[in-house]
Amino acid sequence: MEKRVAFVTGAGSGLGREIARTLASNQMNIVVADINMANAQETVSLIKEEGNKATAVLCDVTDLEAVQKAVQESVQRYGKVDVLVNNAGWDKVEPFLKSSPDTWDRIIDINLRGQINTCKVILPLMIENGYGKVVNVASDAARVGSSGEAVYSAAKGGVIAFTKTLAREMARHKLNVNCVCPGPSDTPLIQEIGTYNEGIVSALEKAIPFRRLAEPKDIAGAVAYFVSDEAGYVTGQTLSVNGGLTMV
Repeated sequence: MEKRVAFVTGAGSGLGREIARTLASNQMNIVVADINMANAQETVSLIKEEGNKATAVLCDVTDLEAVQKAVQESVQRYGKVDVLVNNAGWDKVEPFLKSSPDTWDRIIDINLRGQINTCKVILPLMIENGYGKVVNVASDAARVGSSGEAVYSAAKGGVIAFTKTLAREMARHKLNVNCVCPGPSDTPLIQEIGTYNEGIVSALEKAIPFRRLAEPKDIAGAVAYFVSDEAGYVTGQTLSVNGGLTMV
């Protein structure tokens, strides 16, 4: 059987890298899409060392033309895109009244508009091929709110609403569209946030019933389920992976 092809954004590091590696271990060809090509190539090298296949493409998800170019390059390489994982994201934790419009724009562009752009380009390909699975990565901040993340929460809330609407519109084409909401995770982003928000990691670990941040593999497992054949009848759903931090 021909291998499925997965296009994973933000796959150069953190959650995206682990998602890419996990899907590759499930016999998928991986397109490692990232704005940082050095990181993307490093992910590709890891996947190849593990005996699987991947290629890196430069992709700025905030730029529709850049997304079109990245997808075109991917299709030229593999002939199709079966799976889209919208993982690329960014945040800056600070009180809303101290935040600036420049920060708002960057958060919304990367976390929400980026997913809109990739879906706009890739969904028509999936419809044409008669197969497709989309997993949008949101956040528990969207479901319950999170102090210091007002605009991020709003953007990720938009991702959840976007996912549900796409799931309804794509159902007639038999495409699955679902959403994973990670809780606080041990990634380069949380480490970056910790440099200017001291104590945030230890505070989160105390608040999480499992007493640890999520590991990237925890999130990757949820994504792998949604793109599997076992989830063929699952669409429009939002799954929190947070160690019990929230229970909704």
